[in-house]
Amino acid sequence: MRTALVTGGSAGIGAGICRHLLEDGYTVINLSRRPSPVEHERMHDYPVDLSDLEATAQVAAQVTRDHQVTDLVHNAGVIRPALLGSVDLADLEMVSNIHIGAAITLAQAVLPGMRAAGNGRIVLISSRAALGLQTRTCYSATKSGMMGMARTWALELGPEGITVNVVAPGPIAETEMFDDAIREQEKRDAIAASIPMQRLGNPADVARAVKFFLSPDNSFVTGQTLLVCGGASLGSLSL
Repeated sequence: MRTALVTGGSAGIGAGICRHLLEDGYTVINLSRRPSPVEHERMHDYPVDLSDLEATAQVAAQVTRDHQVTDLVHNAGVIRPALLGSVDLADLEMVSNIHIGAAITLAQAVLPGMRAAGNGRIVLISSRAALGLQTRTCYSATKSGMMGMARTWALELGPEGITVNVVAPGPIAETEMFDDAIREQEKRDAIAASIPMQRLGNPADVARAVKFFLSPDNSFVTGQTLLVCGGASLGSLSL
């Protein structure tokens, strides 16, 4: 039995990841401010504000006391959009805490168990925006930072049987983040038309990529970033 710790499993991509993992027999632990809408006997919610690193460390310690975590999926994220001239450094700190600080805190908490088992899977959810996107200074900086961090961890942890990979979604519908940013149907249609696959993504597209990296069979894939973006990363994207 594998146990996956998933952050941000209360909605959108995170909830989709939780559903897919439960279907595959995983025990799933959700860390987010709100409980997951997914109801299952193997689903466990631990409320926490991941921008509060002290609280995150405390909850992570509780999780590792209660469960043997075999897989970590750090999906929680926040944008805080602003053009360069209006970027607030307080926003940068908060976004960094969630994307980078929480990832480190959680990885440190689950590493002893993974090391003792001689295997483990870590998947960080970055974004196509890591390649650059208007109004995304804080978001792009930290999401691209996740890619470099994952490559570093992959080098350090590979000899211990632990893989570290990244999934970078493009425009994903059916998520609060996308719905808040793009409200007009006309603009949604225009974005879909600009993508080579001629559609927006959905949480299941991302969940399937995450499952690939989590599979115990895929022990020879580490330090990689998979862009799940319908080809949007092949050119420019304007939201």
